[in-house]
Amino acid sequence: MQMSSKSALSFRIGAFALIAAAATFLSGCDEGGLGSNSRAYAPIAPETLALMKEKDTTKAAPVLIRTYKKESELEIWKMKSDGRYALLKTYPVCRWSGQLGPKTREGDRQVPEGFYSITPAQMKPNSAYYLAFNVGYPNAYDRALGHDGGSIMVHGICSSAGCFSMTDPQIGEIYAIVREGFSAGQREVQMQSYPFRMTAENMAKYRLDPNIGFWKQLKEGSDNFEVTQQEVTVGVCSKHYVFNATPVNGRFDPDGPCPQLKQDEGVRNLVAAKETRDDAKVAELAAQGVKPVRTVYADGGGHPSFSSIFAYASRPDALARGPIDIALDEGKARKGRASPVVQMAAGKLNASAPDVKLADARDVTGAIAPTAPAKEAEKPWMFAHLFGGEKPAEPAEPAAPAPVAANEPLVPQFADVPLPPHRSDSAARPAATSEGTSSSNPALAQAEH
Repeated sequence: MQMSSKSALSFRIGAFALIAAAATFLSGCDEGGLGSNSRAYAPIAPETLALMKEKDTTKAAPVLIRTYKKESELEIWKMKSDGRYALLKTYPVCRWSGQLGPKTREGDRQVPEGFYSITPAQMKPNSAYYLAFNVGYPNAYDRALGHDGGSIMVHGICSSAGCFSMTDPQIGEIYAIVREGFSAGQREVQMQSYPFRMTAENMAKYRLDPNIGFWKQLKEGSDNFEVTQQEVTVGVCSKHYVFNATPVNGRFDPDGPCPQLKQDEGVRNLVAAKETRDDAKVAELAAQGVKPVRTVYADGGGHPSFSSIFAYASRPDALARGPIDIALDEGKARKGRASPVVQMAAGKLNASAPDVKLADARDVTGAIAPTAPAKEAEKPWMFAHLFGGEKPAEPAEPAAPAPVAANEPLVPQFADVPLPPHRSDSAARPAATSEGTSSSNPALAQAEH
């Protein structure tokens, strides 16, 4: 579809602003110290207010957030007059980092998955990443499993080292919607973070992924929301999520055994019926030949609608590679030595080994880069591309690795993999690094907190 000259000019101005902002800060979750920030108090756009009215809700009604990493989407839900939530808007996510799966440790670049709570104290009006709010990682479930790290944000500037990164106009509106909910008395905003949409099709596709047990827990929470369209009550006991249930006596102990629980029978029956339907669909899809896979990223992704500005996002080299679906062996795990590509991904084999295909290993792990990413000054096409020049060549299609057994490790720990320099390293400020952290050490600047 052709853009009007006015729309094209607006897009180019917006893209230029994104470039300038990204060149100012390090990739990651940075709060910074900008002083008073008037954009934190900007009103919600009239068009969005009109959409709220159409959806039978208001700017004062409670807010709920749902995110999906694989689809790179963030949803804002608002409570209607009948107490149920309605989907207000779906925002494409500009950048997320890491792999599908939970965050487990500081510096792993993982965007967390689970059920989190955002409070007014977690709003960051003075974030160096335009605007931001802390999602509340780690929660009780994460802490029970010994997961650490923190300061995971939803913020602007399209740069992620463990955060949900939006464009500046997007985070401006999302921030305003959440702010108005708090102003009207909402105490917490629930954020449901998923690896992908919890459909039977996705559960069939990822049925042998090492994270499938955890993802089934998340699906149970998702099912509870979808059958009720109401905020899910979340508890943790025996290092396991419990949804829409309350202890008969006492309280939840994340590390201890689950107490006797009280649940709404009607809701429980609806969830059970949905699970039965979805399980039958998973079995049907498997019988029809849907192969189990594990999706591997060089380092996360972003929504395709932002492909024209991916060159200015964090780690554009990783975005250019895109995800790869690794076929998993549904039969008995193979005996003996793992394939060279799998060993390479696990960090057990040097890239110079004679039986390693460098292209395959690079595509699976994102660890092997023949050259460092070119600096901005070495890419004359950058401004030409945005302001009327030719588009750079598309990256070559990656070679498809051989199927591997489900129990073989595929992805290295990011701390063990040398990462290419961030695009904004040369323009980094001497003090500001990650959210709530100050350091002049470039190595620390690459880690999210």
